[in-house]
Amino acid sequence: MKQYLKHDPWLIVEEDFHRSYNEITESVMSLGNGRMGQRGNFEENFSGKTLQGNYVAGVYYPDKTRVGWWKNGYPEYFAKVLNAANWIGISINIEYETLDLNTCEVRDFRRVLNMQEGYLERSFVALLKSGKELQVNAKRFCSIVDDEAGVIRYSLTPLNFDAKITIEPYIDGNIRNRDSNYDETFWDEVRKETGYGEAYIELRTRKTGFHVCTGMAIEIEQDNARIDFQSQPIRQEKYVANRLTLDCRKGQETAIYKYAVNLSSLNYDSDSVVSEARKYLQRITGKGFDRMLIEQQQAWADKWKMNDITIEGDVAAQQGIRFSIFQLNQTYTGEDERLNIGPKGFTGEKYGGSTYWDTEAYCLPFYLATADQKVSRNLLLYRYKHLEKAIENAQKLGFKAGAALYPMVTMNGEECHNEWEITFEEIHRNGAIAYAIYDYVRYTGDSEYLTDYGLEVLIAISRFWSQRVNWSEAKQQYVMLGVTGPNEYENNVNNNWYTSYLAAWTLRYTVETVGRVKQLNPEKFNELCDRIHFREEKEVATALHIAENIHLPYDHNRQVFLQQESFLDKELMPVSEIPKGQRPLNQHWSWDRILRSCFIKQADVLQGMYFFEDDFDRETLRRNFDFYEPMTVHESSLSPCVHSVLASQLGMKEKAYEMYLRTARLDLDDYNNDTEDGCHITSMAGTWLAVVKGFGGFRIKDEQVVLEPHCPDNWASLAFKVRFRGALLEIKVTQTDASVQNFSEKPAEILLFGKLLTLEGKSQKTVQRPTESDAI
Repeated sequence: MKQYLKHDPWLIVEEDFHRSYNEITESVMSLGNGRMGQRGNFEENFSGKTLQGNYVAGVYYPDKTRVGWWKNGYPEYFAKVLNAANWIGISINIEYETLDLNTCEVRDFRRVLNMQEGYLERSFVALLKSGKELQVNAKRFCSIVDDEAGVIRYSLTPLNFDAKITIEPYIDGNIRNRDSNYDETFWDEVRKETGYGEAYIELRTRKTGFHVCTGMAIEIEQDNARIDFQSQPIRQEKYVANRLTLDCRKGQETAIYKYAVNLSSLNYDSDSVVSEARKYLQRITGKGFDRMLIEQQQAWADKWKMNDITIEGDVAAQQGIRFSIFQLNQTYTGEDERLNIGPKGFTGEKYGGSTYWDTEAYCLPFYLATADQKVSRNLLLYRYKHLEKAIENAQKLGFKAGAALYPMVTMNGEECHNEWEITFEEIHRNGAIAYAIYDYVRYTGDSEYLTDYGLEVLIAISRFWSQRVNWSEAKQQYVMLGVTGPNEYENNVNNNWYTSYLAAWTLRYTVETVGRVKQLNPEKFNELCDRIHFREEKEVATALHIAENIHLPYDHNRQVFLQQESFLDKELMPVSEIPKGQRPLNQHWSWDRILRSCFIKQADVLQGMYFFEDDFDRETLRRNFDFYEPMTVHESSLSPCVHSVLASQLGMKEKAYEMYLRTARLDLDDYNNDTEDGCHITSMAGTWLAVVKGFGGFRIKDEQVVLEPHCPDNWASLAFKVRFRGALLEIKVTQTDASVQNFSEKPAEILLFGKLLTLEGKSQKTVQRPTESDAI
């Protein structure tokens, strides 16, 4: 772990410049607004360790894979969200000395991400080789009000000299993805323009043909007054800038305001992106930096009013959950059903910025409880609109009759992951999408979604499961061969418990939904049957027979479910026996050694028991948790949160807290030595789950909210809000009691500590925590 960032309830603070950790800090300090994002890079030149990153939502490139593309069924490319033109750049030269924090002495360095108000601020004093001392203050944000714009205020104050300072605000399209498979650039220049205090560059992606215009406009102030200036337009290959030289006096502040926009042909006609960018810039410069900042602060205040979580008594825990909520809200707003949530969001290039099963399994509950219903509905519509591609994906692998295999990784619905054990074996993602439909309908009561979209998806997924299993004469059961579960430290196994259980559940839920939709809207049901050639009697009978006769590995001696058929053939030992200095395993052991070991990246069985907790009694859950948790290394970012929720359910308060801190501070403390690649955005939804479902004990059962909350021993209180079917509820938990306040006009029924409460609109009720004697 690296614990160099200061603990603070609302801020992420780096005091003193940690050069060797700079790429980690760049990831953590990333900004975004759902449409675009920017890593926490420096505006001025920096020759040290850095990953320059600017990303535009929905714009991607199909990077040809290095292996496998010649094999039948293998994806030909990996879709990557592109590193787009660098809009933040401002070169500073003081009488032929370039400001570069890697080559000068740096004093009083402070970099702060203000999560409450949504901006990044930095200050330092640079001591140049000439002896000149320069004070720099910079503040920037990606506007969530004008969500295709970013703004910077960058000020210079000479501390011990007068000099001419040359300032060059620029846009650099000469960028590439670090993870490019063939070290190629993904952009072609279309055109560029420069003018007085402004510049534009239009780039087009190769192959996919997306157009993106990045534009900038600059203003200058000295002594808090706007000044006129002369600038030299600079036009080079994929590069535009305005160069100006100013007389700067000792103690005088010179402020550069840089307004920038990123407009893509996803939202504008490609022939007009430059003219639209010009209009956009005119509009935001008319507002000015100060007004835009006030709007940003108010917009974030509105967001926090709805989804903040407060923890009293533990600053590290408080900072961790707010960091997670902040990054989730920066990454996805739900306004555009064409977009989704990449595992790294706008913070880095790893995983391509594409859509994984993380969205349905981890992120959906956060948006269900904290945002308008349309947001979570749009996440499901994203998958519905990719259904035809999912059917094509299955057909490429030899499946037929409308079976759908949703991709492990995608931008447009087409599978684009090229590792065999993930692309073709990690098929549990199909079940996660089915579960998300169930989760959404259970939470919202939106049965129309089932009628209009959901049932069609469920039938296609169930057709896949029906074909993916085969009958074993030896076992007299259905088996599922050659799969990989969420635990990617086991590949190509037979009868992975989680995958098989999820498949059987999906088949039963599909049958249940067939009956429900048939009753709700017979006309639409019959139309769907005709369109997709659904043979109800035969397909329902097949689904039920498979669900009732699927093989689920079980150890009768230990009374635990087995991750897969041959798990007990491994040498079983706890993680504590791994020699010191050999973790994370994936950075120290060969892949062969990992696959043969018992150590678990993410516990499959516990993931299934988390989803289907009502299917298992407490003692069954405890036996499986006690068996698998000691062998789990948690080297998947999605692992600790599930263990925290289950530990809370079992009353294992210390373990629940340990696992919560691990997920909440995964990136802030760089647990797995990989934050420099970008933050783990989708696992941040797991942090929310650990608090709300774990410590908050929040569930939806039988159409109502159920709460069994508790606080870790070192917390004075915990408070969080949830939306549920028109009601807005705040739950506050202390060591002695819990209260629920209804902020809406709509009445709500709550089951708190097993006691049924009816909360009228604008009312509050408090219940004392039951004691052990009460339970008896």
